[in-house]
Amino acid sequence: MKWSLKIARIAGIDVFLHWTFIVLLLGVFVAGIRTINRSEDSLNGFIFIVLLFLFVLLHEFGHALMGKRFGVKTNHITLLPIGGVAAMEHIPEKPWQEMLIALAGPAVNFVLAIVFLILLAATGHVPAISDWWSPVSNDNMIYSLFTTNVMLFSFNLIPAFPMDGGRVLRALLAMKYGRYKATNIAVRIGQLLAIGLVLFGLSGNIWLVFIGVFIYLGAGAEGNYESTRSALSKYKVQDAIMHQFTPLQSTDTIGTAVRLLLDGQEKEFIVLENEQVVGTLTRNEMIQGLGHFGKEANLSEVMNHTILRLEPQMPLDDVYDQMTDENVEIAPIFEGGKLIGVLNRDNIMEILVIDNSQPHLRFI
Repeated sequence: MKWSLKIARIAGIDVFLHWTFIVLLLGVFVAGIRTINRSEDSLNGFIFIVLLFLFVLLHEFGHALMGKRFGVKTNHITLLPIGGVAAMEHIPEKPWQEMLIALAGPAVNFVLAIVFLILLAATGHVPAISDWWSPVSNDNMIYSLFTTNVMLFSFNLIPAFPMDGGRVLRALLAMKYGRYKATNIAVRIGQLLAIGLVLFGLSGNIWLVFIGVFIYLGAGAEGNYESTRSALSKYKVQDAIMHQFTPLQSTDTIGTAVRLLLDGQEKEFIVLENEQVVGTLTRNEMIQGLGHFGKEANLSEVMNHTILRLEPQMPLDDVYDQMTDENVEIAPIFEGGKLIGVLNRDNIMEILVIDNSQPHLRFI
C-alpha cells in the first residue's frame, strides 16, 4: 500500500504502518504534552492506542496463519487507523476454508478477551458494564483492554461484507449458490447494513458514518473484483496476448524510452539484456527516473526487476490476481522458452469490455 512504512517482517510477512496511523500516534503524543497536569492520562492513552493496534496486528496474523495452513500466502499486512488489512494472494476456492480464515482473526481477539477477563478476576477488579466507556487510566487499563478485544471480536463478526462476518456469510452462501452469486448477495447485505450505520451515525456519531462509508465502498470494490474474476475465468492468457510490442534494452537511455512513449500507444515496455527479459518499465517509472537520474541514465537504473513470466494456457483470472497483488503492469509471455508476446492490464480490461458488450455474456 502506498505511503506506508515497513516496520517489521514477521513469519515471512512484511508489516507496514500507514502514514495516517503515524499521524494519529503523533497527535495523541502532542496533545498529551500540551495538556497541563494530565501527562499520565495522555501517556495511558498513547499506550492504549499502541496496544490496540498490536491487537489488530495479532488479529490479521490470525487470518494470515490460518491462510498459510491452506496454502494461501499473505503478501503483507498494513495497519491503518480503521484497523488492519492482510493482503492475501488469493481466496481459497473451498468455502469452508475461506470461512475458517475469516473466523481466525476474531478468534484471536476472543482468546485475548478471555485472558484479560481471567486477569481481572484474579485481581478482583471487575467493573460494572455501565463503566465500559470510562477513560483509560492505570486503574482500569486491563479492563479497557478486555473491552477492546470484546468489541474487536463483536464488530468484526457483523455480517457486512467485506468484514470478517461478511466473508463468513459469503462462505456459507457459496456452499449453496457458488462464489459469484454468494458474493453478490453478501455485497448487497453489506451495503444495506452500511447505509444503516450511516443513517444511525448521522444522529451524532460521525465515527459510525465513517465506518459505514468504508464498508459500503469496500463491499462495492469486492463485488466489482469478483465480477471481474468471474468474467475472466473463461479466458486464457492467449486470448489477450499482444504479439506486437516494442522491447527495450537495459542499456537504452530513459530519454529513448520517453520518445517511444510519446510517439506511440504503448505505456509499458519489457526490458531485454542479451535477448533475455530482465525487467519491465512503466510510464511512472520513466517519470521518476527522469527526476532522479536525468534522461541520459540507462534503463537498468529505473526498471522494475520483478518479472511475472506467463504462458499462453494460464487462466486469465489467476493472472489478473497475480498482476494485481504484485502491482505488475506488463508481463512477458513465453512458449517453449521463447518470448512470443506480452500482456498488460489494458488488454485485460479490453477483454472485459468486449465480454460485457455481448448480451449473452453480460454479468451483473
